Amino acid sequence: MIAIFDYGAGNLQSVRNTLDAIGASYNLVRDSAGLRRSSKIILPGVGHFGQMMRTLDDLAVRETLVERIRAGVPFLGICLGLQALFTSSEEAPEERGLGIYEGTVKRFQGQERIPHMGWNQVTPRRETSLLRGSGDAPFFYFAHSYYCPVVPATAATCDYIVPYTAVLDQNNVSGVQFHPEKSGAIGQTIVRNFIDN
Repeated sequence: MIAIFDYGAGNLQSVRNTLDAIGASYNLVRDSAGLRRSSKIILPGVGHFGQMMRTLDDLAVRETLVERIRAGVPFLGICLGLQALFTSSEEAPEERGLGIYEGTVKRFQGQERIPHMGWNQVTPRRETSLLRGSGDAPFFYFAHSYYCPVVPATAATCDYIVPYTAVLDQNNVSGVQFHPEKSGAIGQTIVRNFIDN
């Protein structure tokens, strides 16, 4: 069973629409029992890092999420769902991330418009099944003020003020900083690749 974890994220319905469009079966889950029944987990996310992590704690699912990821269950984090995989974020220094990857999510600094909004190009660093069928340098839709560092698990980067992780893919753990649910047909391809792997 594919689970979309429902903690009240603003892009939840758009993610559901994407899975509906590609004909994927899924359940919405809001507790540890649902996560433990899942064969794949999607964590959508828009909003504030601190609020998200506090909600995961209020729902008592933080440890279960980490447990399932470490057990090898395929996981896809979208936008804030990707950022949650890291140790911490400048957006809420007092809140711990899931800590699957070491590093701090940082706020863009510079003269460019913040947040980073709109279509931008992604540059693959190595082969990744997530980007299969999307071309050599695809464009996706972004909407964020904070970015993830480049780490060994980074499969593709985007360059906006600084290079940062746009696609993370390592073993069973995947994440995208862009919004596949707002990226049209190419975004559907990304979600289908995750589901089909």
